[in-house]
Amino acid sequence: MVPRQPISGKRRRSAERGRAAKTSKKELVILTGISGAGKASALKTFEDLGYQAVDNLPLELMPDFAGLVEKSKDIDRAAIVVDVREGQAFDRLPEIIKRVKLVLPTRVVFLDAQDPVLVRRYSETRRPHPLRRSETVSRSIVEERQMLDSIRNVADTLIDTSRFNVHELRQYVTRSFQKTAPRPLLISVVSFGFRYGIPSDADLVFDVRFLPNPHFVPRLRPFSGKNPKVARYIRSFPQTGQFLRRIENLLAYLVPHYIGEGKSYLTVALGCTGGRHRSVMLAEVIRRNLKKRGYATKVVHRDLEKSGT
Repeated sequence: MVPRQPISGKRRRSAERGRAAKTSKKELVILTGISGAGKASALKTFEDLGYQAVDNLPLELMPDFAGLVEKSKDIDRAAIVVDVREGQAFDRLPEIIKRVKLVLPTRVVFLDAQDPVLVRRYSETRRPHPLRRSETVSRSIVEERQMLDSIRNVADTLIDTSRFNVHELRQYVTRSFQKTAPRPLLISVVSFGFRYGIPSDADLVFDVRFLPNPHFVPRLRPFSGKNPKVARYIRSFPQTGQFLRRIENLLAYLVPHYIGEGKSYLTVALGCTGGRHRSVMLAEVIRRNLKKRGYATKVVHRDLEKSGT
């Protein structure tokens, strides 16, 4: 019988770190792959999902960064982009990944795309290939593939982005890596006065100055659109009900599509002359209807306290 060799202290510590990494609730994602395949867009999506995002971290710092994530009370998940911008040091990435996996659970995601797609993307953006060593983008892509061959073989996840646009890539990454319920879309319904300018953050703007103006009714002028008497006056005109029905149907159609695109905030702005009567009343009604549909909403009357019509 061959006697079992004693385990050295260094090997024992390495094994212990490996076991600790497997049981850790933390996570590190290493994004790499072909230039032009969408790593920047993917990293932005990881950031929106709550990952600590770092672009082009020097390879030598990666194990230290993994250690910081493991010890941090504020960071549970992190994503790093590493690619051929590292130069010759990039050849050491497989070795460094092994060291990082001893510290915390690590997933290597490799983004790729077909050569004609990559060439077209470079042509459309007019950006140079990061290698910049060849006369053509096509030749640079060939050289880059050779450099990335070893890391592609050890990747945990391969994503071919050839048929993805930016939005579709975002959706794919979100579906694959989102661990918690998606953050609900927050809809802000804003009333404003055109005399004070259109809200700069408005996604949808509706001009309601076609409705009769309570400012010209002396008994209603002192009140705002929140007053029941003002609301009844505005609602007494048939065009008000028609407008509300059309806007509600439009939002019922649009909002699910905004959610599908991953939008977190939507601002619907309604403007009258001074932002005191018509826009205020309509904003209140639209906000209530959106809330009934189950959407997270808030109402903001930007110019209510200003003098206006």
